[in-house]
Amino acid sequence: MAFLYDVPEYKKIRVIIDTDAACEADDPFAIVQGLLSPKLVVKGILAEHFREAGSMEKSYQEILTILDCMGMDRGLAKRGQEGPMEEGDASLSDGVKFLIDEAMKEDEKPLFVLCQGAITNVAVAMQACPEIIGRVTVIWIGTHGAAPAKAPFREFNAGNDVKAANLVLSSGGDVWVVPSTVYTTITIGIAEIQRRILPCGKIGEHLFWNLVNYNNSEYAGWTKGESWSLGDSPAIALALNPDCGHFTYVPAPLVAEDTSSMIGERPMVKMYLDVDSRYILEDLIAKLELFCN
Repeated sequence: MAFLYDVPEYKKIRVIIDTDAACEADDPFAIVQGLLSPKLVVKGILAEHFREAGSMEKSYQEILTILDCMGMDRGLAKRGQEGPMEEGDASLSDGVKFLIDEAMKEDEKPLFVLCQGAITNVAVAMQACPEIIGRVTVIWIGTHGAAPAKAPFREFNAGNDVKAANLVLSSGGDVWVVPSTVYTTITIGIAEIQRRILPCGKIGEHLFWNLVNYNNSEYAGWTKGESWSLGDSPAIALALNPDCGHFTYVPAPLVAEDTSSMIGERPMVKMYLDVDSRYILEDLIAKLELFCN
């Protein structure tokens, strides 16, 4: 990669990316940005389910495809939990075990878990090993924001495992939340993706055609037609620069079954109010251009 700069070691952080990579078309862009960022020491990429049979495995295979397109180590990919949390489910996936092991390591670099889907893997890890709660920072794309907030639509990430959402939000750990009012603003035109990302080698081709094929599928009735919200990318960008958006500290919302944010006696979480979409998108595109040149 043709970077003419480096990041001092003391500024680097360990990250684990947790992603329902095969669900829609935005996760792969965020994964790529994470892998191309010198500040982020990517320890693993955990496959997350999206509440469909076999969905975790689909996410795992998409992660492998991304790594193959970039010529990177397939060993970064880890299988997560098969589906939402269930009472009495004691089986831990390889991905959850990996997360626990990494969190319990003594390392000067802090560990961030960047969550781009249902937050099942993190919740299961916290339930199995509560000691990790104080040893990680969780950045999550999810919820409709601070309570009270009536759900204008079923928020996908929280709705895919409400129990897991509430477990993590009530954990008392260092949790940063990027709600729907923020993550939906990372808008880019498909024409711009064609002009600026498609030419970026195998990974550029995969990102573009994966998005176009999904946009033309029966599952994309909710999309606008020729634009996309790269709503998972703030999870990466905020790890790179926590000040690329405004935030406040609020009592963690209690997620209702319809994904409304309800009031309760809750620990405080860091809630983002906005993020700099120009910085997020330009950083991604610049790193892709440098990677393929």
